[in-house]
Amino acid sequence: TTAPATQPLSLSVKSTGAVGDGKIKDTAAFQKALDTVAISGGGEVLVPAGRYLIGSIQMGNRTLLRLDKGAMLVGSPDAADYPSLDIRWEGRWQPGRRALIYAANVDHIGIVGPSDGSARIEGNAAMAAPQNPRGSVVLEPISCNFVRWENFTVTQGGNWATHPTYCNDVTIRNLTITGNRDGIDVDSCKDVTIDGCTLTTGDDCISLKSGRGLNGARIGRPTENVTITHCTMTDRTFACIGIGSETSAGVRNVRISDCTMAAPRSAAIYIKTRIGRAGVTEGITATGLDITAGSLLRINLVSGGNTNTADDPVEGPLGVPAARDLHFSDVRLNNAPSIADVAQVSPDMPLENLSLVNIRGTAQKGIVLVNVKNAQVKDIAVTGLGGPLLATQNSTGTGLEGATPYTPPARGR
Repeated sequence: TTAPATQPLSLSVKSTGAVGDGKIKDTAAFQKALDTVAISGGGEVLVPAGRYLIGSIQMGNRTLLRLDKGAMLVGSPDAADYPSLDIRWEGRWQPGRRALIYAANVDHIGIVGPSDGSARIEGNAAMAAPQNPRGSVVLEPISCNFVRWENFTVTQGGNWATHPTYCNDVTIRNLTITGNRDGIDVDSCKDVTIDGCTLTTGDDCISLKSGRGLNGARIGRPTENVTITHCTMTDRTFACIGIGSETSAGVRNVRISDCTMAAPRSAAIYIKTRIGRAGVTEGITATGLDITAGSLLRINLVSGGNTNTADDPVEGPLGVPAARDLHFSDVRLNNAPSIADVAQVSPDMPLENLSLVNIRGTAQKGIVLVNVKNAQVKDIAVTGLGGPLLATQNSTGTGLEGATPYTPPARGR
């Protein structure tokens, strides 16, 4: 016999007691609606227009949170509304506050707003800021499959805005994200699509991570198969796309295309890690980039990333990070500080197969390659340089003829 088909449930948070006046807490009403839908076999939780004050809520299996035009979820300022649990922070598991919207070990979940993107989810800056324990992020699914976020705005004042961790098949489309820290942190996830998003942040707009040091390498869950397309990114301090600095399980197969990027104090793409974190960054392709501020590329495989949290290094040669098959093409620069700074690579683990092709526009400095094997430099039409187009040290490949020998800058006393 075949069980009768179950009709997906559609339930408004109003029917479970939500007020939506921005004053009375609607946490219990939201949680009841989410739980009812999940336990009933799945469906949609509807959020009509209104301002809903909530603490941390948890999504269940096969549940879609659908935000109407004019719907706004606002994080509570009360610490008691954010339970403590083990979370991932800068590549390590440790205690922290649960996200405003949290999910774990469930499949087919999502948050979808109206086509005009007017619905908003606002994290509370005071609850985000504490670092011990880690503050609450806005959206954080852990060990989930088939995650979908579309057509809404996320704001966060003092922590990462969104943090999918150990997830597969994640689609993030047409989100607007603003905040003082990272916008999207993809942490040990597989098959991720980020499309049509607008991010304005004080830290990396998008960051790809996979664990830190011995702990991350031991677990061995890479971030892989990531597509980033048609996004507009503005970063006030760091990179538009940061790969690292926690890459101990590897980051591979990333395609970036048709994006507009501004990182006036750094580079549009920054691949960063440090000796002792191990891991391989490979198969990174970026094409069709319009970089309105900042450099195209910076790579630091020696001393990149912060050391704010405890490090557990991989000792010896195994701890030296590797990078290979990195390709950048069809890029336009606007008075960039430099084209590409690839000066911090260990001679014990040279970077293999780096290509820079068809790069145009204006820049103050050119390309530096140190300890790179099989580089390709081709069709570079950049004007305004205050020094050589290309400087190399211990590097091989095509298009390097006539390069100036690279001299490291003198260290200050």
